[in-house]
Amino acid sequence: MSQKDPCQRQACAIQKCLQENRYVESRCEDVIKAMRECCELHAGKESVCCSGLAKEHKSSEEKT
Repeated sequence: MSQKDPCQRQACAIQKCLQENRYVESRCEDVIKAMRECCELHAGKESVCCSGLAKEHKSSEEKT
């Protein structure tokens, strides 16, 4: 039996927020922040939801 992703609720909240706000990310900063915090809290665990966020975060760090 597979375990529920620990950050699935936050990932769904991001999708809902983006859809409701016509994909304007600045209007969803609070839910995106909550997702980042969840991914940091569950770092090292298998999280499909956090995998894309981790890649995005690493590539933005490489640019600076």
